[in-house]
Amino acid sequence: MTLPKTMKAMLLDTPRTPLRPAEIPVPTPGPRQALLKVRACGVCHTDLHIVDGELTEPKLPLVLGHQIVGTVAAAGEGSGRFRTGERVGVPWLGSTDGTCPACVRGQENLCDHPIFTGYHVDGGFAEYAVADERFCFPLPETYSDAEAAPLLCAGLIGYRTYRMAGEGVEKLGIYGFGAAAHIVAQIAKFEGKKVYAFTRPGDREAQAFALRHGADWAGDSTAPPPQLLDAALIFAPVGALVVEALKAVRKGGAVVCGGIHMSDIPSFPYSLLWEERLVRSVANLTRRDGGEFLALAPRVPVRTEVTTFALAEVNTALDRLRSGQLTGAAVVVIESELEK
Repeated sequence: MTLPKTMKAMLLDTPRTPLRPAEIPVPTPGPRQALLKVRACGVCHTDLHIVDGELTEPKLPLVLGHQIVGTVAAAGEGSGRFRTGERVGVPWLGSTDGTCPACVRGQENLCDHPIFTGYHVDGGFAEYAVADERFCFPLPETYSDAEAAPLLCAGLIGYRTYRMAGEGVEKLGIYGFGAAAHIVAQIAKFEGKKVYAFTRPGDREAQAFALRHGADWAGDSTAPPPQLLDAALIFAPVGALVVEALKAVRKGGAVVCGGIHMSDIPSFPYSLLWEERLVRSVANLTRRDGGEFLALAPRVPVRTEVTTFALAEVNTALDRLRSGQLTGAAVVVIESELEK
């Protein structure tokens, strides 16, 4: 296969500016890396946090995108986990040092020196991308490229958030019903739980979307649920929802924050936390999470609802995500000039 010298990409030059179209060199895979021909890449709230300057240490200029579905086009020295042409997925966690205390404890998601896809290294809003093959995943064949992309962050980190709620959860609240929530709700229903969906006040479209994806109840995030919850998951980056969720969980219940960035949490009376309620965050993912979730998703089966955009339309996708105008997940589908 003859590879092109250059490729189309959407670049972030500086935070708080739109991505710009660019023609840049096709990257060369290094040791233990694979060069992927990108087929699709999901658009995530984390991308928004990078563009909006809320995550402050990106590589610049930067190709964002960390929910990459691609086929192996070439391999670097020492690589061979995947064959040429095989379809693989690339998540947010691009690599770890493998030697820090967190990695030694088996908590690679908390690595002291992680590399994040589409943040420290270029991601998938381009025609090609390189990735550490050790941190890539084979993808279930039952999903199209666009359907598979949200599984790689909304799915993986949503799954970790869900598992962090602990055992004995029968009534589960989900605050912020977007890409991650519509996947997690399907898993929760598959495992016999009742799901209570909380959306922006008055957002009837999002509430209907939640009910279509298995929620037993859907209402405003400021409203109490019909029953006290065993646990609540928060996917919206709104600190005030931590307080609302604490009001909604029973004694001994858990509130799990699944995002990488959140606005400040307002002060609240100790009585909301008392009686052994738990508030915790989720950071990144592990490869074990990926293996478990991608084996489970086809069994449920998890169905992802996506709105697709062309590569040149990434800014439109980000704007619609920022303003809450999307239901489900946004996915950029990459079409090269040779395929048109």
